[in-house]
Order: sequence, then C-alpha cells, then structure tokens
Amino acid sequence: MLGEAGIFVAFEENSRQITENAATFGWDLPALEKEKLFFLDARMSPDMVMSGGFDLNGMLASIVSKAEEIGATRVVFDSIDVLLTLLDDPVAKRRELYRIRDWLSETGLTGIMTLRASNDTKYIEDYGFMQFMADCVIVLNHSLVDHVSLRGARIAKYRGSQFSENEFPMIIGPRGIEIAKMDLSEPDYEVFTERVSTGVERLDAMLNGGYLRGSSILITGAPGTAKSSLAGTFIEAACKRAEKALYVSFDESANEIIRNMTSINIHLLPYVRSGILRMYSARTESRSAEEHLINIRKVIEEQQPGCMVVDPLSAMVKAGGHITALGVAQRLIHLAKSKGMTLLCTSLLEFRGEPFSEATEIRISTVADTWINLSYIAKGGERNRALSIVKSRGTRHSNQVREMILSDEGITLADVYTAGGEVLMGTLRWEREKAERRAEEQRQMDAERKRIELELADSEINARIQSLKRELEANRTELKRLSVDEAAYERDETQRLADLQGLRRAD
Repeated sequence: MLGEAGIFVAFEENSRQITENAATFGWDLPALEKEKLFFLDARMSPDMVMSGGFDLNGMLASIVSKAEEIGATRVVFDSIDVLLTLLDDPVAKRRELYRIRDWLSETGLTGIMTLRASNDTKYIEDYGFMQFMADCVIVLNHSLVDHVSLRGARIAKYRGSQFSENEFPMIIGPRGIEIAKMDLSEPDYEVFTERVSTGVERLDAMLNGGYLRGSSILITGAPGTAKSSLAGTFIEAACKRAEKALYVSFDESANEIIRNMTSINIHLLPYVRSGILRMYSARTESRSAEEHLINIRKVIEEQQPGCMVVDPLSAMVKAGGHITALGVAQRLIHLAKSKGMTLLCTSLLEFRGEPFSEATEIRISTVADTWINLSYIAKGGERNRALSIVKSRGTRHSNQVREMILSDEGITLADVYTAGGEVLMGTLRWEREKAERRAEEQRQMDAERKRIELELADSEINARIQSLKRELEANRTELKRLSVDEAAYERDETQRLADLQGLRRAD
C-alpha cells in the first residue's frame, strides 16, 4: 500500500500457508514477492535437539543482506516465542530479544515481533520484560460474550507519541484486520433547521413540522406496537421526496418487510426497484456487532442515503452484549451525524414484568435527539396502541398521549379523547362517543319539540293579540261614531231650542 519493501520471518507457518491465508483477504502476496516482499522460513523441526550455544547473529546477518538487496525498511518476526522455546534459560531468551532490539536500532529497520500472551508465571518470567523493552506494545485479545466472538486491540505503550489507551474493537474480515474507527476529537457536526416528514401528518404536527434533518430518532416499544410501521412511513416519505434511503433490518427479510408494509398502505417495492431505496437484511447471530457495523458502513458508502432506518438496533445486544452494542450504537449515530443523515432506530424496551419500562436494552435513549415511545393500553378487553413523544431536542413538541391506528389507509393518530379525566381509546372510546352522540341527538330532539311547542304557543298568542286588536279597533270606531252622533244631537237640540224660542217670540 505504501510501496515499501519488507521481510517476513516466519517461525511457525511456512510461506505457502501465509500466502494462502492472505489471499482470503484479497492480498496478492506472490505478486509482491517479486520485488517488495521476502519470506524467510525460520521454522524449526519439532524433533530438533539444540547442541551447544545458540544465538540469532547468523539469521540477523542474512536478513540485513536481503534488506539491502530489496531496499526493505520493515521486518516482521512472527511468533518469535516459538523459536525461543529452544532456550530454557530465561536469561538467554532475554539476551536474544535485546539482541534483536539493538540490531533494529543499528540497521534502522522498523521491526514487529509477535508472541502469544499469557498470565502464567512462566510467561511473565520469560517475556514480561518485553513491555519495557519495546517502543510500542499492542495487545490483542479474543473473548466470547454470550457465545459471540469478540476481538479487541489496545495500545499499552507507545514511546514519544500520544495515543488512546482504551481498547478498540477489532474484526478479521474479507478485507483483513479492521479496527473500529473512533473519533477522539470533540464532536462538531453540521446542524440543520430543515424539517423532514415522519410520514404521518399528525405526528409532524406534534413535532412542530417533523424531525430535524441530521438528527437521531429512537422509537421504542414492546413487540407489536408498530415500531417498524413508523420506520416504514419515514422511509417512504423520504423516497417520495426523491431522497436516497437505506433500510437496515435484523432477523427479518426485505421481502417480508415490503409485504407487511403494503398491508398498511406503505409501498416500498417501487423505490427498491428504482434504486432510490436499498434494503439490507442480516441475521443478528451470524456475526458480531462490530462486523455488522462495518458491513452497514460499507452499504452507506455505496448508497449515500439521506435518511436511514435500523430496525431494531436492540438486536445488537445478541451480537456481543450490552457494552458492545452501546458502543456500536454510539458510533453509528456519530457516523450518521458526520454525514448529515437523518437516522431512525427502533428498539425493544426492557421487560421487567408488566408493564414494559421506558428503558432501552442498550440504553441509547439519552444519546438520541428525539425519543418516541409506543405502548399498549389494555382496557375493556382489548389492546390499543398509544404514542407519546418523550423528548425532542430543539423542537417544541406535544406532550399528549395519542392513540395510533393502523388501517388499510395507513397510520393515523386519533384526537385525544378524555372522559372523567381519563383518556379513552378503542371500543371504550367508540361506546362513549356513541352514547354521547345519542345523548346529543336526544337533546336536539327535545329542543326541537320544545321549539315547536313554543312556536305554536306563540302563534296562538299572536292570533289572540290580532283578535284583541280587531276588537279594540271596533270599540274605538264605535266610540268615535258615538262621539259624532252626540255632537250632532247637541247641535240639533240647540237649534231646536232656538227655533222654539223664535216661534214664541221669546227674549
């Protein structure tokens, strides 16, 4: 890779075995042997008997000669402890190891020595001093956690250089040895104010417009609470925006997910066929959590998604235990943030009897930016799904518990319905709403009947008023006529009296 030549001194395997093993990682060592690589087979026969003194001067001299010939700058002594088993004297072993160290210093070659580690007294007596002698000490270990093979690498010492003293996960994969990449610098991610849809209109409203782009979302819940369904709507919404997406599933095939999503009106197959969506499925127990992360990272590099789902992230617990799973989850979130991806993960809640506790198996709820919890509310002989937003950093969000309904039309969130200070869902809500509708209908019927009665009474009163008005008008007319007749009578009487006096020639 760097174009430097090197020498490999093998004390345990022959060059053919090493070449064949390297080929499984895609390394073409025979091609390098022509100019850049030389194998020195230094294996000893099992029945060899040492006679007289023993030292490495002859071998080191031949290595120097070959290094000058090919311009080598590096040399590896593989399983040097196998060679030194010929020396029973710990002092002699120490002498030869120091001889190699001094020889490396004189020649300017960079040397690596490998040997098996052990905690027994004999090993410490023979090789314990090497940690003080070497400039750099790298400790590799291999363990089993919950029947899962885990490897780790730790730098115990490195003179003249700063380094992390923590143990880093390591795997041996198709491309050779890979060490989990951990950014030791302070996190400095690009932040976004853009919102991306959850795929559910009412959930968008509860989140004040949706998820923040580049954020990490955690959806938790017991089995069957529709965590994957919410993940599916999120991915479908991204695909509808013509945004590349990745759906990572554990222990469930892509075809099963696509079929199941179709039952609630989430159609992913067209986007898979167009290439805008990539489905990646894996069996959890098939490899360690670190291997899963490396494979997921490779798929991310190929797909370059803007939105991504891991369903369920809690499956990582079965691939190496809680500590390993948490480390993988944290690095996955870091990877997503560094690339500006919006990452949605589902996780099962820990089961500690009934009900389920609001705690994830790998405890990443504190790391996630948005946490949505799904639960069951069992009442009235049925279970209903409930959704609540536990937290959403940087977002004003609803604190309501909403009923989540799955149907042929998709996912909907019902309005909050309370009765007597209690939130009702499902059949209980339907029955209470039906009773209230009946009561409202009865109230409206009673009001209509009363209205009709009042209108009839009003009509009767108006009729009586009109009759009285006509009677009053007749009376007034009669009074007026009487007044006119009385005036005429008085005029006639006055005139009669005047005429009578005139006939009598009265004064």
